[in-house]
Amino acid sequence: MAAPRKYPDELREHAIREVRTTGRPIAHVAKDLGIHKEALRGWVRQAEADRGERDDRLTTAELGELKQLRRKVAELRRANEILKAASVFFAQEIDRPRTRSSR
Repeated sequence: MAAPRKYPDELREHAIREVRTTGRPIAHVAKDLGIHKEALRGWVRQAEADRGERDDRLTTAELGELKQLRRKVAELRRANEILKAASVFFAQEIDRPRTRSSR
């Protein structure tokens, strides 16, 4: 589960729009809105990546897909470990000498 966001989505959108439309420096917009300037810088960069204006960052959709794929890989690795342990167990059972019980 993701950590709760410190800033509401509406504030994020407003701040990004303010930077893009006015051309004011990020630090000035951040100060006016009471946002940390590096947080706003990251939001602006992510918005640019989502619009296809940057190719040095993954888009939000790509980040979501990456997160989902990493979870799936972890799940498959856990399942693989369980299967390996089970195969060792059953191999030992097969190799164990059998004793006949007398009736």
